[in-house]
Amino acid sequence: MANSDSGKNSDAGKKIDSKKSDIPKKIFVIDTNVLIHRPDAILSFRDQEVVVPMWVLEELDRLKTFSDERGRNARKAIRFLDERGRPGNLSSGVKIENGAILRVVSTQPRHIPNDFLQDKADNKIILTAWQLQEAGNTVFFVSKDINARVKAASLGLKAVDYEKQKVDITHLYSGFTSLDTRPETYRELEEERSVEWNDQAVPNQFFVLRDKEHPEELLGRYRPGESPRLELVDHKMPAVAGVRPLNTEQRIALELLLDPEVQLVTLVGKAGTGKTLLAIAAGLKQTIEDKIYKRVLVSRPVIPMGKDIGYLPGAKNEKLSHWMQPLFDNLEYILGVYHKPNVKTPEQLISSSLVELEALSYIRGRSLPGQFIVIDEAQNLSPHEVKTIVSRAGTDAKVVLTGDPFQIDSPYLDANSNGLTYLVEAFKGQSLFGHVLMTRTERSPLAELAAELL
Repeated sequence: MANSDSGKNSDAGKKIDSKKSDIPKKIFVIDTNVLIHRPDAILSFRDQEVVVPMWVLEELDRLKTFSDERGRNARKAIRFLDERGRPGNLSSGVKIENGAILRVVSTQPRHIPNDFLQDKADNKIILTAWQLQEAGNTVFFVSKDINARVKAASLGLKAVDYEKQKVDITHLYSGFTSLDTRPETYRELEEERSVEWNDQAVPNQFFVLRDKEHPEELLGRYRPGESPRLELVDHKMPAVAGVRPLNTEQRIALELLLDPEVQLVTLVGKAGTGKTLLAIAAGLKQTIEDKIYKRVLVSRPVIPMGKDIGYLPGAKNEKLSHWMQPLFDNLEYILGVYHKPNVKTPEQLISSSLVELEALSYIRGRSLPGQFIVIDEAQNLSPHEVKTIVSRAGTDAKVVLTGDPFQIDSPYLDANSNGLTYLVEAFKGQSLFGHVLMTRTERSPLAELAAELL
């Protein structure tokens, strides 16, 4: 996809004569939430006509004062529109660098269809698209708001989601494959701990090998190169900060988490699979024992489940303690089985700077070298937010993102469009990236049953 910093064509910025035949027949009307999701989303509509209703600008103007990600993206979207519109006239149309024609439209319908109320900006944006269609155009209303798309469809508009950064969650890369193999391949991997591997694979992909002559499965890790090989991963391993893997998926996760060459790891799975526990345990071991990293930095989006309880009193650490309680639970469990001198409570880990809790809002602008960074509940982040976080990693740092794509609290994200799943597909095949899809709950039989039935 082209980005907002790409070089401009010689036609970019020219005023468009509405009588010319090169004007696209399709019109894409952009809702506000699309620009909040991705401020340069207009660049995705190559060689098309893109309309931004005036009411979108009103909503961006209202949101631009917010100090959160919505406010930042609103300001970016406004700057984007301003820069592209300077050379021409946005009311008649300006051709931008991707060949699209960008227009800002202010319309007032002569009659309101089916008593469609104009008490909300969303409805006025939809009515702008409807009036363009009534004028004989083929109009697509693009919105990440499901209800807005339903409203638009009720007026006969073609309503679509912004899918440039969407993936198919049903075909998400799992990080490992189970297959039957020949007895000689099984024996060679078991005895030599490595075997030549010519099957299609990507770096850091794992294979669970079965053989009719051997009851136990073997786990192998693919290593590309001039002579691609599958290396044996031993299920038997010492405890990591007192934590041992309970299944193959957790063993794969620890293999990736303990490898400093794998600088980016994603652990995706349902509740109770051990994602956060394994990530923090691996970070503590490599910080306290191996001295690979200077601290473990842990963060998570501040998005409440259910009704927000409002502002919390106290300094930053006191405020964060409420949102980070799930992380404290994991730290307390680890310290119960990981006995180290002078470290008996999570507070001692934090006071000694071995662990730092940070709000995602404060990570922006920081450079984080030599740190083991864990981003929990990453499914609540947009692709743009994930890019911002991962790009903070400095030299010798490692970033681990954990989350469950089916437990999303953000109103404009889903299992297919969140930043966690998008990152998995974008980085698949990179040698510094590892991923595992975790499906087996180890928290308790009740947690396993709840994850399956509810």
